[in-house]
Amino acid sequence: MMALVDSSVASGPEAGAAADLAVASLALARRFAAGATLWCMAPQWPSHGRHVAVEFVHPVVMGARALPAVSLHEADAAATVRLAARPGDILLAVSTADHAGTVDLLTRSGAWGLTSVWLGAGNRPVGSPADHVVWLEGVDPALACRSGDLVLMYHLLWELTHVGLEHPGLLEAEPECTDGVCVTCSDEGRMAEVIGVGTDGRVTALVGGRREVVDASLVDRAEPGDLLLVHAGVAITSLGGAAT
Repeated sequence: MMALVDSSVASGPEAGAAADLAVASLALARRFAAGATLWCMAPQWPSHGRHVAVEFVHPVVMGARALPAVSLHEADAAATVRLAARPGDILLAVSTADHAGTVDLLTRSGAWGLTSVWLGAGNRPVGSPADHVVWLEGVDPALACRSGDLVLMYHLLWELTHVGLEHPGLLEAEPECTDGVCVTCSDEGRMAEVIGVGTDGRVTALVGGRREVVDASLVDRAEPGDLLLVHAGVAITSLGGAAT
C-alpha cells in the first residue's frame, strides 16, 4: 500500500497515529467510492461530532468532493443507525476509551455491516471493537478536545481520504469471501444482533447488516437487542446487553 503518511517525518501528537491514519483513510476512501455514508458520533464532545460531519460533507478545498456524512445524537444513535444505515456505510466515533455507549455502538456496528473508526485521546482502548483505531496516546482527553489536537486528527483523516479517492488504483477493495470455504475467515465468529425470537430455539438476527435465522439453542435465551457471536449459522456465545 502506498504510504499516505510518512511517520518518520511526522511530529506532534499525531506522529504516533500516522500509520493508523493512513490505513483508516484508505478504508474510508474505498467505502466512499462504493457509495457509503459516514455516520459521526462524539457523545462527550457533540461539537466535534458535528464538526467531523461538516468536514466531510462541506469541503473547504476548491474542487474537493463532498462526501455524505450525518452527525448523530447519543440518545438515539443506535436506533438511528440501525434503521437508516446501509451495509457498507461507515461509523466514526470520537470519544475516550472508557465511554460505554461508544463501545456498545461500535460493537453493534459489525452486526449492521458497517466499517467502524474510533478516534480519541488518552489511554488507548484494549480489545477495541472498532475496525480502525486512531489514537492520541498520552494526551489528556480534556486538553485534546480543546487544543485542536482532535480537530487536526480528523482533518488529516479527511485529507488522506481524499488522497485515496484521487488515486483509483488504491480503491480496489480486498477480495470478499464467497459462499465456499474461505481460508481467511472460515473459523471466524461474526457479530449478530437479535431482532426477533422464535419458539424453536432460533432467532432472527442482523449479521453484517442482513437478516439471518440463527440457531441460538446453545446459549441462554436471547432477547431482542442481545449480541451473539455466530459461526456457521449457530450462536456460540451470547454477549448480552440490549442497546440503550
